[in-house]
Amino acid sequence: MNKTDSVTAADRDKTLEVVKAIHDDSSAESGFSSNDKGSDDFIEPDAKELRRLIWKLDLRIIPYVCILYLCSYLDRVNIGHAKIAGIMDEIDINDSQYNWSLSIFFIGYVIFEIPANLMLKWIGPRKWITIIMVVWGVILAAMSECKNGQTLMAARFFLGVAEAGLYPGILYYLSIWYTRKQTAIRVAFFYASNTLAGAFGGLLAYGIMHMDGLRGISGWQWIFIIEAIPTLFFAFFTYYWLPDYPETAKFLNEREREIIIRQNRRDAGPATETHFSWSQVYSTFLDWKTFAYSFMYIIAAIPVYTLSLFMPSIVNGMGYQALTAQAMTCPPYIIAFFMCIINSYSAGRRNERGAHMALQATIALVGYILLIVLRDHPSEHLYAGAVIATAGTFGMMPAFVSWFGNNFGGHTRRNVAIATIASVGNCGGIISGHVYRADDAPHYIRGHTINLACIAFCIVSPLVMKYALHYINKKRNNMSPEEYQAASQGKELGEKHPDFRYIT
Repeated sequence: MNKTDSVTAADRDKTLEVVKAIHDDSSAESGFSSNDKGSDDFIEPDAKELRRLIWKLDLRIIPYVCILYLCSYLDRVNIGHAKIAGIMDEIDINDSQYNWSLSIFFIGYVIFEIPANLMLKWIGPRKWITIIMVVWGVILAAMSECKNGQTLMAARFFLGVAEAGLYPGILYYLSIWYTRKQTAIRVAFFYASNTLAGAFGGLLAYGIMHMDGLRGISGWQWIFIIEAIPTLFFAFFTYYWLPDYPETAKFLNEREREIIIRQNRRDAGPATETHFSWSQVYSTFLDWKTFAYSFMYIIAAIPVYTLSLFMPSIVNGMGYQALTAQAMTCPPYIIAFFMCIINSYSAGRRNERGAHMALQATIALVGYILLIVLRDHPSEHLYAGAVIATAGTFGMMPAFVSWFGNNFGGHTRRNVAIATIASVGNCGGIISGHVYRADDAPHYIRGHTINLACIAFCIVSPLVMKYALHYINKKRNNMSPEEYQAASQGKELGEKHPDFRYIT
């Protein structure tokens, strides 16, 4: 054995000792020490057993959280369908107040996302999600009694406050049940449920508009009343169905719980902190990745929310009548759903995010160019551009939202990072309410141009972020023993530990 080989072996042994010490410390902190009953004789699951267990988790968790997000997204964007159904003609509201009623939802949403995620960690996902769903379901139903722009804006603000806890809460929730590689496709199904909300919302609004005048209630009022019903139903069902954490899940047996806990610890590497500390909160706020991902999210959210809020108006501007426009909003979202799943499946298989986001953004770019240059062409051509823009815009998001959750280590840092990035990012929703203006109808060239610029940014920024994270990984791979030992010092390092590798 030459000198280089002996040094490499010594370095490897040193690394393994450090990692083992960190793993033992984190196990003690989380309450699962190496001396726990059943740990000494633990038998690693084979591929078949692990697949069966993950499938069991999927059946219990994934369809249900998708339904919850579908309800959430349906309830926040149905105001676009209410506009086509006549709300502007029946209450005392002007165009400016309507646009602000779209934006003010996100003000409440942004303010309360971080506190809501901390509440979820404090009282548990099952109880917290039940509470917020009851609150926003009641608010939505009450919106049917709005008489003017001021009351509509107030209702939308508090709807945003109530809904703030679901989206970032579920992203964090999935990250504690699945490994980083497993989360990509599952976050895709979760996020893609908002495209189903767009499709289902259009069909539902089409049907509900036929109830206009029934029992003296207008079509737009029926939209708010009927779409509040599933939210309230699933709110109460959540308390009995949704498990909190792997450590306390009653639908798993003792071995299944241990397999899930062990695989997630192994995936986290040295970033296994489960306890809460304010130092982790502060360090997450000041982390450069938090700033970078937040800014990327703001820009990416603008085209996503403008499509969600204004799709009925955009299609109506192409020449389709109000009732037909409601139904014509469905196909773009259905195609976007499959785009989300296919892209995220590929991202998960390759354990890659940046290039997948950029590719989908490129598709969206083509769609917006078509919407601008074909404005004087037949409506079918414009509609094709809308389909392409919608597919690419929504298709890029699942890879992105699973990306930042994967690159923060430790429960508290990941929780705070997800809530912070989602909160700051949803400021894009505040902007989106003013992108498509009534005086730009019917072609909305200014709105399409703004979205085009945002999508161009979404092509470049993930590639830059990918390069930055790849550079850090490469630097850690080439550390000398002295550099490694110095970088390993300290507590609560999370993803800053030199053994952690970022997903790019």
